[in-house]
Amino acid sequence: MRISELSRQSGVSPATIKYYAREHLLPEGDRTGYNQTEYGDDHVARLRLIRALIDTGGLSVADTHRVLAAIDDPQLPLDSTLGIAQQAIPKGATPPSDVALARVHEVMVERGWRVYPENPGIAQAASVLDGYAQIGRDDLGAAITRYAEAADLIADADLRLVADSGSRDRMAETVVVGTVLGDALIAGLRRIAQENASHNRFGAPPPPEQKETRS
Repeated sequence: MRISELSRQSGVSPATIKYYAREHLLPEGDRTGYNQTEYGDDHVARLRLIRALIDTGGLSVADTHRVLAAIDDPQLPLDSTLGIAQQAIPKGATPPSDVALARVHEVMVERGWRVYPENPGIAQAASVLDGYAQIGRDDLGAAITRYAEAADLIADADLRLVADSGSRDRMAETVVVGTVLGDALIAGLRRIAQENASHNRFGAPPPPEQKETRS
């Protein structure tokens, strides 16, 4: 297919497609003549992945390049691919306090978690505890142990998906997509569950029951 058809199928403008190719996010197409290039279904899938990482995952073009390179490297262990995906997720600029970091480490010990010290989730969780403290709501931080229990369930679901993905390339893509986009999915489900829990706990009139949709 020509670039116009690739643009139509992927929803990405020709100019952006050329930009992604220059930045080595998108493999170049096959040259078929002067100023003519052919693209395939793999390019459509790649463009959709790129847009998902940038639009939904919030990654920069540079970070998207890094995680795509991790997917494409057949020699890179999946653990390393996961680490690259985690490091790519946008994070706060203010370092957390030692007190908050110590509390997160306590929870890690309680859960028996084995992680490298540079895991970005450590600083991210500690920064949230600092935010609670700054507004005088240390009581909110007390819920960290229950959140940690839920995080174990989510992590187990994540890695089951990876294990069931099949080929190494598919597994690597699942690691990246599940990590980057999974955060947005969990946030969305949490908001849905919060409303349901609010109806149950505080007695507000619930909305009409959802009807089963059929395809």
